Amino acid sequence: MRHHVFLFLFFGLLPTSLTWAAPAQQVFTDWQVTCNNQNFCVTRNIGLHHGLVMTLSRSAGARTDATLRIELGGLDEPPATVSAIASRLMLDGKPLKPGGEHWQMTPWQLTTGDSAAINAFLQHVQDGQAITLDKGLQAISLQGLKAALLFIDSQQKRVGSETAWIRKGDDPPLSVPPAPALKSVAVVNPTPTPLTREESNDLMDYGSWRMNNSQCSLDPMRREVWVTALTDDKALMMLSCESGAYNTIYRAWFVSRQKPFASQPVRLRLPFQPASETRDVELVNASFDIKSRELVTLDKARGLGDCGVTTRWRYDGQRFRLVRYAEQPECDEWQGPDAWPTLWITR
Repeated sequence: MRHHVFLFLFFGLLPTSLTWAAPAQQVFTDWQVTCNNQNFCVTRNIGLHHGLVMTLSRSAGARTDATLRIELGGLDEPPATVSAIASRLMLDGKPLKPGGEHWQMTPWQLTTGDSAAINAFLQHVQDGQAITLDKGLQAISLQGLKAALLFIDSQQKRVGSETAWIRKGDDPPLSVPPAPALKSVAVVNPTPTPLTREESNDLMDYGSWRMNNSQCSLDPMRREVWVTALTDDKALMMLSCESGAYNTIYRAWFVSRQKPFASQPVRLRLPFQPASETRDVELVNASFDIKSRELVTLDKARGLGDCGVTTRWRYDGQRFRLVRYAEQPECDEWQGPDAWPTLWITR
């Protein structure tokens, strides 16, 4: 049985409820679970599903905020000729008909946020082998579903309570800890004075000097320098340094906007321990979102862009601080970077 574990360790000594939840990502056979620093958890089937996926998400706390979704899709939408899936669902070869007023249905998706409907559906399918589509190759393996649900119960400390999915008990809903307070990272100098033409030219010349004196494997003819105003007295300068088939690694500096230029390397460090065993993040496929004032990285695990790590960082006046971390370790042609599950979020 396949059983992968990716745990993200909490380094503080204070109780989790007073700070933040330890992010976690784990695979149980054919189901992946991701829980972020707010103890919001999402699980879905992975592997050879051929575009048929069931996703279940749940917020922390006493309220039973959960959503269950079964959909046919992937990186591309199904052809218009594909028949609606609701009437074609099968559980271990027998018709499966989730229905009732609490389900919303479109041709390629079934969704419910009703806790009773979710509980009834999970009770019905969790001991099965697979949900399939009649006259189709698509399949939702149910191997590992119960373990994934139990993991969410445990992560959100629901085991033994009335709200648990697997190990229910008599503890009332209010016994479940609430989500930790959502941290915020304020935007410093959100509307900096744009670089003048003279500033841009001088900084580009400085960047060219930096480029010629940096140890980079990228062909000098392919290297690029990019600068933008970060604050009224600092600029962000990035230089493409190394490149592969689908990832380009950058180096970046904080640079004063006035001569003589003073620079400081940009270093990105996570506030938690990821599965990669290093908290330092490289500037892979880096860009700067002018609208949100955030530095963005996208480390693709393969060219298709259906797996990897993407991060967003906000400048606090001294350094870039993490505002969002999303990771999809399984490459199964299901989602692009914008939909990857989050392990860290902020306000």
